[in-house]
Amino acid sequence: MGHREDLLEGAKRCLLAKGFARTTARDIVKESGTNLASIGYHYGSKDALLAQAYVSLVEQTSDAFEGRDGTPAAGAEGEPGSLERFRWVWSNIVATMREPESLWRLSMEVMTLELPEVREHLSAAQREGGRGLVALLMGVPEEEVTDETADTLGRFYLTLMTGLIAQWTFDPKTAPDGEALTEGLRQVVEGVRKSP
Repeated sequence: MGHREDLLEGAKRCLLAKGFARTTARDIVKESGTNLASIGYHYGSKDALLAQAYVSLVEQTSDAFEGRDGTPAAGAEGEPGSLERFRWVWSNIVATMREPESLWRLSMEVMTLELPEVREHLSAAQREGGRGLVALLMGVPEEEVTDETADTLGRFYLTLMTGLIAQWTFDPKTAPDGEALTEGLRQVVEGVRKSP
């Protein structure tokens, strides 16, 4: 592994241990076994490196229940687009929130940062995050999800994810699980069907 990869792995460990704001460039260097100049050379700044490390952590978490092409891994439950698939996906997401070093707590910190460089980097990653959720829920490869779908349905799922992260960060005991989210969606669908 080269310095670039070492820095990224060290930054991921620092983020999980200390969070974004408390991680220093020296922390990353110590954790990665590299040097301070490497951060600027490979990433431009500590904040850009941490933003990339955060995106990488999110991707790793989603890989836990995705196949290589972005579609659900073997063992996915329910037909694509079904309530059963919705329950399966969100139950898996909630399971990652229950882990002791869940990156989703870190997500709340990242959402409050006032660092333009970080926001720009993460904003660009949002469309791809939405695309990944659509692919997972609809059972299609990510490259088949159009930009329009990523910007509508994908953003809807990201909004649901953000609310879920906030609730799990605020009070895990009362936060919804996959079953509760699915029941809520079922009620919305029934209400839409009944409306004139």
